[in-house]
Amino acid sequence: MQYDPARHNRQSFRLKGYDYGKPGAYFFTLCLQNRNDWLFGSIKYGEMRLNEFGAIILDEWRCTPDIRCEIALDSFVVMPNHIHGILWITHDVGQIPVGADGRPPLQRQPRSLGSFIAGFKSITTRRINEIRKTPYRSVWQRNYYEHIVRNDGELRRIRRYIAENPKRWKSDEHNTGMAIPGFN
Repeated sequence: MQYDPARHNRQSFRLKGYDYGKPGAYFFTLCLQNRNDWLFGSIKYGEMRLNEFGAIILDEWRCTPDIRCEIALDSFVVMPNHIHGILWITHDVGQIPVGADGRPPLQRQPRSLGSFIAGFKSITTRRINEIRKTPYRSVWQRNYYEHIVRNDGELRRIRRYIAENPKRWKSDEHNTGMAIPGFN
């Protein structure tokens, strides 16, 4: 298949020129590589029922502040095929560390939203694939949705959206229609 820029060019949701290591609240959504896989559990009567893979996701979310001192947790929900969360970057991270050769070790800014997402995807993928015995298999889509939370009203609205997400599963844009009888 030939490269077609209209079809193959990934669009970025990032705000051009914005410092995603800057203190503040960030809302994000991560989706599974295959949205038809309800890998994390199911919705029953408007409540999310986590399976062992969903429990891994929740466990990694909860231990985030222990690993990343610059992050504080806010609202979060695991859905059958995606997750939503709000996290806070609580302080400026300072100067980017350099490697032995004098260059930054990564292209993404350390201690930023992008760095958190990359680390979260990596550890959850590794843990899930260890259980499934599927090394190197992708779990997450390459990109993710993010939104900089700009004021208290927006923060309240997004928190409510996250909390009510399981109750709205029937009409959720990420619901692929692969419903299991009695699990809607």
